[in-house]
Amino acid sequence: MIQQSAAVLTEGVDCVVDNGAGGSESTGLWDQAFAEAFILILAFNRSLAQISPLLRIMGKSTVKPYREVALALPAGVPHLERVLHGIRIYAQRHADWVFIASPETHFMSVAGLEGWTGDGVIALVNSKEELRVAKSLKMPVVNLSGVLKDAGLPRVRVDYREGGSKAADHLLERGFQRFAFYGLKNVWYSQLYREGFEKRLSVFDLKCDAYEVPSTIGVKHPWKHGADELDDWLLKLPRPIGIMTAHDPRGAMVVQACRRVGLRVPHDVAVISANNDTNICEFCDPPLSSVDRNGEEIGFEAAAMLDRLMKGEKQEETELVLPPGNVFSRESTNILSVEEPLLEKAVEYINAHIAEPFDVDDLVRVVGRSRRWIEYAFQRYLRRSPHRYINEARVKRACSLLASEESYILKEVATLSGFSSTRQMNHAFQTVLGKMPRDLK
Repeated sequence: MIQQSAAVLTEGVDCVVDNGAGGSESTGLWDQAFAEAFILILAFNRSLAQISPLLRIMGKSTVKPYREVALALPAGVPHLERVLHGIRIYAQRHADWVFIASPETHFMSVAGLEGWTGDGVIALVNSKEELRVAKSLKMPVVNLSGVLKDAGLPRVRVDYREGGSKAADHLLERGFQRFAFYGLKNVWYSQLYREGFEKRLSVFDLKCDAYEVPSTIGVKHPWKHGADELDDWLLKLPRPIGIMTAHDPRGAMVVQACRRVGLRVPHDVAVISANNDTNICEFCDPPLSSVDRNGEEIGFEAAAMLDRLMKGEKQEETELVLPPGNVFSRESTNILSVEEPLLEKAVEYINAHIAEPFDVDDLVRVVGRSRRWIEYAFQRYLRRSPHRYINEARVKRACSLLASEESYILKEVATLSGFSSTRQMNHAFQTVLGKMPRDLK
């Protein structure tokens, strides 16, 4: 049987086998078997080489060595660019992916993927129509959008409530007593931002006015919608006031509206938004403060989730919620809104001498009031002790140094931030941020 198979497969295969002279009978039999096996291998390789082109033409070649992944989210948006960077880092380290894009528009919509036969998708699913298309695809889809509450797709997103809480804390640190939220009707992430913002304020028995408008997703002329109503709302608010908006474009709209109606930012209205889209935030006049989306980690974890799904691994959690990044403070909130000149003097001293070692006793000397009064004023207007306020200011200074292009060692960062040692800086970081300075380097 073996000899017959060899004859069929080795037709046209020339191979000379030299058995040598004087070999024993058992050695000769072994050499003959080895030679026949060798000839079979040659014949198989030749046959495979002959039929492989035909198989490829028929679409029945071996499994492709990579996976095709579509990224259905806009390119060129800074906070989404950080998401794309996280996806790319994961793919470079852990996977062999080919990314599918629309070459002229630089944007592949979910609707544009209908009928596509790739391996997986990472997308912003913002509408019911996009959700219909996403669910019709015969492949895993990971959603990054928080527009729809119950999309029924695996999702990776930021903790919107925590983002709202961070925005509230940022305004509280600046002494504001009045607050408002400008958001979107029937948009889930806006609702969660508002809930987090209001919940944090409620700890101090503070109320929040709110104004919500319809989303412009799918609207033909979005620039026409709501400018006059926004102007009227702003003029009716008590001042000074701190406002959070659902995202950066809405924050920019508030800044522009304040300019139209003659309100000063940040003196009358301080504005903070979400996502930290640097193009929008830094083109505002004044520049807009914003809570960072933590986009790179979101992208990395979304890619990891998609990779597991494409491999058929079981997903215990279909929704991964990640903490937001830091608040990027810009001119739109750069003010201390308190009705106590001596407290302003204390805060000015802190900011001017943040790189120097000082404590609460130095504030007592500068202000000329008792330590008890200092403690009371900080708690009443800034809702934190003076010691906590100083530590937070030093940690912010250290974070800025760590994020700079200079290659500071931790001991230098501690000294330039007014800490007496790296140990004291580590303790302050753990207390204020819940992480260590080395985690930011």
